[in-house]
Amino acid sequence: MRIQYAKPETLILAVADKLKEVEHIQPPVWASFVKTGVHKERPPTQPDWWYIRTAAILRKVALMGPVGTNKLRVHFGGRKNRGHKPDAFRRGSGSVIRNALQQLEAAGLVKQVEVHGHKGRVVTPQGESLLDGCVIEVNKQ
Repeated sequence: MRIQYAKPETLILAVADKLKEVEHIQPPVWASFVKTGVHKERPPTQPDWWYIRTAAILRKVALMGPVGTNKLRVHFGGRKNRGHKPDAFRRGSGSVIRNALQQLEAAGLVKQVEVHGHKGRVVTPQGESLLDGCVIEVNKQ
């Protein structure tokens, strides 16, 4: 895998553009109203945020796999402003991550495995080739 050889920001945007062409990956009906975690005050303002988040999840599964929803919730979490009280860490939305993983699984880009009694998702060869192609494309620019 060549993921380490590309800047994450540009790689995620390139993968998001490729994921827009995949028929299994579509934003759910509720995607325009939902926040990405309790630490956020407002929903995302980008119209294609679902594809960007799905691309970021695919990248994280490739780097950390086998990984489950809970570890990804920790990664996509953040600091919640609690007014006068000190800020506290809150995990990201599990529903957003779970639906994105299910869509990636339906598209054949990730699969669920069990390693030493621990279940998680890993990238399939098809997902790996998608990521590698995007890395090559990003590095040409």
